[in-house]
Amino acid sequence: MNRLVLTFIILSACVPASAQTAHSLFWRSDSLQVDEIVSEIANQYKKVGHHGPAVENSHMALRLYFNDSGAVDVYSKSGRGMELEHYLWYPTLQQQTENGAGCDEYRVGKTVGLGGIALWDGGKEVKLVATKGRTARVGDTRNGSFAEIIAYGVPYGKDTVDVSIRIDVSAKKREATVTAKELSGKKVQFLTGVNYHEGQRVNFGEGYISVWGIHPADVSQNPIPIGAGMFFTAKLFAKVEKTGDMVRIISKPTARITTKVVAASTKEAELNSARRFEAYMSK
Repeated sequence: MNRLVLTFIILSACVPASAQTAHSLFWRSDSLQVDEIVSEIANQYKKVGHHGPAVENSHMALRLYFNDSGAVDVYSKSGRGMELEHYLWYPTLQQQTENGAGCDEYRVGKTVGLGGIALWDGGKEVKLVATKGRTARVGDTRNGSFAEIIAYGVPYGKDTVDVSIRIDVSAKKREATVTAKELSGKKVQFLTGVNYHEGQRVNFGEGYISVWGIHPADVSQNPIPIGAGMFFTAKLFAKVEKTGDMVRIISKPTARITTKVVAASTKEAELNSARRFEAYMSK
C-alpha cells in the first residue's frame, strides 16, 4: 500500500467519529483556519470569520467579537455534531430544514451578550477599547477547546490595562467557562451578565441568571425561543441588577473572574422549553 495513503488512514483513524468540541478562527479573505491572529488594528470585526474566534460543544457555539464590545454571541444548535467549520456560523434556511443545522438566533445589540466582558469604573461601564491592538486565539485543551480575545492598552481610570476573555468548553459538559483576566495582575471591576429583549422571561437569584424567549429577528428568518443563562459565585460580585437590556453583575475589585454560561433552544431534545431551562438554571 502507498505510504501516503497508509498515513492518511492512520491519521483518520485517530480522529474521533463524533467530536464533542471544536474551534474556528480565520481571515475571511482566505478562509484558512489559524490558531492566532495578532493585529495592531483593534477592530477586525468585518474581516475575521465569525467576526472573531469561535468555539463549540455539543449544545452551542460561542464567538468573541474582534472589536471593542467585549461581547459573547451564541449559535443555537439542535444536534450533537460540530458545525462551526462546516456552516461558518451562517447556514442557509435549507440547511437548517434538511440537515438540522443550527442558527444565529441570539442578538447581542450594544450589550456584552451572554457572559461577555466590560469594565466598571466610578459607576460607569468601560468598553474594552484596545489602544495597543488585539489578539485572537483558539486551540485544544486536554478536555476540550477554547477561544480567546486579548485587548491591549485599555484606558481604565488613570491607567491602562490588558484584558483577556477566554471561553473554555469541555467534552460531555453543557456549560462553557468564561474567564476574564487583567494580565499584569492589576485589580479592576469586571462587568458581565446576560442580555435580554422585550417579552422574554427573565429570572435571577443567588448565583444564577436565566433568560428565555425570542430575540428580535436579525440573521434568522424564523426566530425561535432560546435560552441563555449564567452561573456565578455570588460572593465575588458587588452588584447584581436588572437594567433595561441586561441582568448585569459587577465584580468586586479583582484581577480575575470566572463564570459559566449555558444556551438552549426549542430545537434541542433536552432544555427545549422555558420550564425546563428555568428549572436547570435555578437548581
